[in-house]
Amino acid sequence: MSLTAPPPDRVQIVGSYLSPYVRKVLVVLDMKGVEYEIDPIIPFMGDDRFSQISPIRRIPVFMDGAVTLSDSTVICEYLEERYPKPRLHPTGAAERARARWLEEYADTRMGEVLIWKLFNQFAINPFVWGTNTDQEALRQTLDEEIPQVLGYLESQLPETGFLFGNPSIADIAIACPFRNAAFARYEIDRGRWPKTAAFVERVLALEPFERLKRFENRMMRTPIAEHRKVLAELGAPLMKDTYGTDKPRRGMMQI
Repeated sequence: MSLTAPPPDRVQIVGSYLSPYVRKVLVVLDMKGVEYEIDPIIPFMGDDRFSQISPIRRIPVFMDGAVTLSDSTVICEYLEERYPKPRLHPTGAAERARARWLEEYADTRMGEVLIWKLFNQFAINPFVWGTNTDQEALRQTLDEEIPQVLGYLESQLPETGFLFGNPSIADIAIACPFRNAAFARYEIDRGRWPKTAAFVERVLALEPFERLKRFENRMMRTPIAEHRKVLAELGAPLMKDTYGTDKPRRGMMQI
């Protein structure tokens, strides 16, 4: 079945609820009061048409009849301009730059460590590719790389509240990978990194994050082939058609 671009103002998201980058966009959409439909595929299961809307086979993909975008930061910046209230980027030039930097740090360095080196070993390798966890790589991640990330965050995050007063794109981006870390049974040591632990807990307690948790939690307990069926039973706002396939495919992909 062919898929066409949505009509203007009908927002569609392609990507799994379990992706931190999809989660970031869905939280922003929720905060801005924008309704959406979702095709909850993981990029490894995208068909050839998926390559047309996401040339490097990354999620999320955003479509609203006006644009098709496949980078979470670009999507969130578009949403900030398209739906300016509530503002999720600080107003001052210096603070906006710092927010962008922290979002970039979350997407790249934290994504590398908490997603590709932790969640990938825990979930993607065994459940998508059928390969065993690399225990030595996992040990290095837990003992060396995650402490480096948390040490930096501890120097940047506030003891109370959010980074720029109200919740911002930086708060959202930093918190998102920690949901995946929790799925991999990782908890921040509150004695060693108290500000980071409390900050992540505050951000993940925001209502837009809370509303996603029932979908995420169920998907973690459900075989990939049954994700769409289970999400339909839970009342997720699913797109009528899908870019998904039943066979995993390697390539230039990120979750």
